[in-house]
Amino acid sequence: MSISITPAAINEVKSIKTSQSLGSDTFLRISILGGGCSGLHYALNFDTVFDHALDTKYDFDDVMLATQRKFDPHFDGTTVDFVDLPTGRGFAIENPNFPKSAGCDMCGR
Repeated sequence: MSISITPAAINEVKSIKTSQSLGSDTFLRISILGGGCSGLHYALNFDTVFDHALDTKYDFDDVMLATQRKFDPHFDGTTVDFVDLPTGRGFAIENPNFPKSAGCDMCGR
């Protein structure tokens, strides 16, 4: 299973942790909330509870990213990025396994 996080996202995570005085035990957790015709829906939040039996962790330049092991196959090849554009800024998740497009016959009707 491979998941990556871009330098821009790493810098943003570090910046948020510093500005909010989050401890060194705080890490970024990525989860899947569900899916449907528009693709998977993700959640990114900060967490401090890591369960070695249920979770997988990845370390990127002093930023730890974790997810539940059950999500590992769904995140293979996924990249977490941070974008800052005139239209908005925020984290972006690019998952080549589950593109954001209509995935059922009902969506086109």
